[in-house]
Amino acid sequence: MARALLAAFADAIEKKTPTAGFNAGQTKTELLSGLTVALALVPEAVAFAFVAGVHPLVGLYAAFMVGLITALFGGRPGMISGATGALAVVMVSLVAQHGVEYLFATVVLMGILQLIAGALRWGKFIRLVPHPVMLGFVNGLAIVIFLAQLSQFQVPGTAEVSAHGMSGGEWLSGPVLYAMLALVGLTMTIIWALPKWTSVIPAPLAGIGIVALLVIVFGIDVPRVGDLASIQGGLPSFHIPTVPLTLETFWIILPYALILAAIGLIESLLTLNLVGEITGERGGASRECLAQGAANVATGFFGGMGGCAMIGQSMINVKSGGRTRLSGVSAALFLLLFILVAAPVIELIPLAALVGVMFMVVIGTFAWSSLKILTKVPLVDAFVIVLVTGVTVAYDLATAVVVGVIVSALAYAWQNARRIHAKTYVTETGAKVYQVQGPLFFGSAEGFSELFDVAGDPDTVVVDFADSRVADQSALTAIEAIAAKYQAVGKKLELRHLSRDCHHLLKKAGQLVTDSDDDPDYEVAVDYGVRTGQLGAGH
Repeated sequence: MARALLAAFADAIEKKTPTAGFNAGQTKTELLSGLTVALALVPEAVAFAFVAGVHPLVGLYAAFMVGLITALFGGRPGMISGATGALAVVMVSLVAQHGVEYLFATVVLMGILQLIAGALRWGKFIRLVPHPVMLGFVNGLAIVIFLAQLSQFQVPGTAEVSAHGMSGGEWLSGPVLYAMLALVGLTMTIIWALPKWTSVIPAPLAGIGIVALLVIVFGIDVPRVGDLASIQGGLPSFHIPTVPLTLETFWIILPYALILAAIGLIESLLTLNLVGEITGERGGASRECLAQGAANVATGFFGGMGGCAMIGQSMINVKSGGRTRLSGVSAALFLLLFILVAAPVIELIPLAALVGVMFMVVIGTFAWSSLKILTKVPLVDAFVIVLVTGVTVAYDLATAVVVGVIVSALAYAWQNARRIHAKTYVTETGAKVYQVQGPLFFGSAEGFSELFDVAGDPDTVVVDFADSRVADQSALTAIEAIAAKYQAVGKKLELRHLSRDCHHLLKKAGQLVTDSDDDPDYEVAVDYGVRTGQLGAGH
């Protein structure tokens, strides 16, 4: 397994991802975009550290290390990774029960599981996520990002931060609230208007800079980054988690590691697809799994809380012009610079400016077109969009995606199950022919058996599968069952246009199959899965 991981990671690194050509203008855009992202990362990392119940530097170190490694080796240039609320809400009970050292050990195991997923190329299965689920994903994430900003409108030190930002703290009021709202509005206006005049500097960075300058120069009394927590610190140092190396420890951290690995990969791969739609790039799923795994293994050994892709910061980066790995690398390095030497300056930035940036991300992320198509798409698709959006907000992304995929799959199976039918006619020799149409699989097996009138049919019956598709073992069993019924009443049954793979899989009815020159060559899913060790339809 170790050799396979190394080979897969080396293969991923060797596959160069196309990036925009570098010149002075592009380099400046990438660096400024990275600076904007780094500024937006600070309050997010601190807030999610509070959610997990760890020191703010644990969240900041995770944002730096995960962001740096995935920027260098990830599957999509322009993506930003770091500490996220989706992971933090899983970590909180582990930290509360066993302490932060168990969290570090869990993050290491989480990374190992993600490396295995990348080596086995499981990232390709993200293509099974239907488009309605993707729409629900981006809408739900936009709402979650919006809700997460509401805690910034509470008096610092009174809020009980949650992943969704809804807490029982004391809300701002009076002049402070009005000033906060005005500055948020000013930031959003700058971000909206500046691109109409110039693209020399990313609009989000200009909004943060102008609003911060106004607050500092005029001494406006509003909450600032430093009110959340001090971000001053040193370089992260190598640290082996101090937990007992026993089987008991392994069983404690394994469930958390599995959940974190799954949530991290799902959120990262969906973000990868979303960024790919904007930048016009495809592929890179398995490479992203490897990069996320390597980043989390390293983070666990350097005192970080782990992380995954961040849709909000990724959107800031892409829409600020970040298209290459330089933007992600510079964002991580700027964040480290903030921690080491620039903390006193960064802590003066008003939270209103960062909230304004994130509100514009919400507006840009939400798929507004999905509201228009809800009445035009099939009812099931509309239901899935709304369902995934709601579950994402109420629970978490991984649960929402799994629910959405299951509902979509069941709906697809039900629709195909209803397609099974047969045309019948009687030949000159008196034989009755059933021309089966529609896929025959576990969902339509019962409907298939109801097509036949065993008692009323003539002595010779032909079942023609030329317009059908035998998909699984349930389909074969249904064929066996109908053959047994005709044999029981002494009637002759012939099966035509079955694939040769079905011939030898049919036990009792196998001798009834009539060979034809135009028999299909596709493979039954069960047979294909047995021989290849995979699940899926044959070819």
